[in-house]
Amino acid sequence: MRFEVTHLTRYAYDAPVRLGPHRLMLRPRDSHDLRLIEATLRVSPKAVIEWRHDVFGNSVGRAAFEGETATLDVESRLVLERYPPPPDETAPDRRRHPFAYEADDRVDLGALLTPERLEDAEAVKAWAQGAMGLDESANPPVPELLRRLTAAIHGAIRYEARETEGTQSARETLTRGAGTCRDLAQLMIEAARAFGFGARFVTGYLYSPGLDGAAGPETVGAAATHAWADVYDPDLGWVAFDPTNDAVESRDLIRVATVRAPRQAAPVAGSFTGDAQATMTVSVRVRALGPAG
Repeated sequence: MRFEVTHLTRYAYDAPVRLGPHRLMLRPRDSHDLRLIEATLRVSPKAVIEWRHDVFGNSVGRAAFEGETATLDVESRLVLERYPPPPDETAPDRRRHPFAYEADDRVDLGALLTPERLEDAEAVKAWAQGAMGLDESANPPVPELLRRLTAAIHGAIRYEARETEGTQSARETLTRGAGTCRDLAQLMIEAARAFGFGARFVTGYLYSPGLDGAAGPETVGAAATHAWADVYDPDLGWVAFDPTNDAVESRDLIRVATVRAPRQAAPVAGSFTGDAQATMTVSVRVRALGPAG
């Protein structure tokens, strides 16, 4: 499917300010499942933008400004094609959990294997085992375990929009029983890591047929940036799990960047100097343009 994504971030300041450097994480990478056709970026006031790859291989822009301003607009427009994942043909020789990654995979996954909060890992794992109805002797195929974990989080945690920045810890999300898509993704990541998987945080967009005037349900979290988890399956590679919508490898997930921790994934981040208060507004629209070429 071919999609158009328009993403506008606007800052309004109640007095003139000087903008410091801003970090822009808005451009996806080409891959076998995502082809970038067009990428345009409009920044006002005018900025000098330098592009580089971060430690994860994401495209990141650094915007430098001069002079004073009372507003900052960053508008990204993407045209891209998403290709459906291959059919999930469950083979009888799929590895079962618990398992051990190959030695090279363990080295390369590195910090993606380690829970953000080690002190919470056992509690998160115990919750997940209970929510999935697993006992210590269970030996499920890896894809089944991860699908059940996604469904368990979706069923137990209520989605809620939240204006404040930041991401809850996995334990806080379990205590509250509610969270944003970022919170649910982080819970999925921490639970997967507690089970011994490599997992990473994904930021991007979500297509909702219901919001685009097409037949189909209105998916949760589609009117803004979206977040989900990638988990490294030793047989299938990186697999996308969206606990907000109980979805696995959905074509409607449009990946922009992958990172170790949510705080590394802000689409627009920067600073200003001046005696002013800032108000931020964000609008996102994802529109289907037709079948992929």
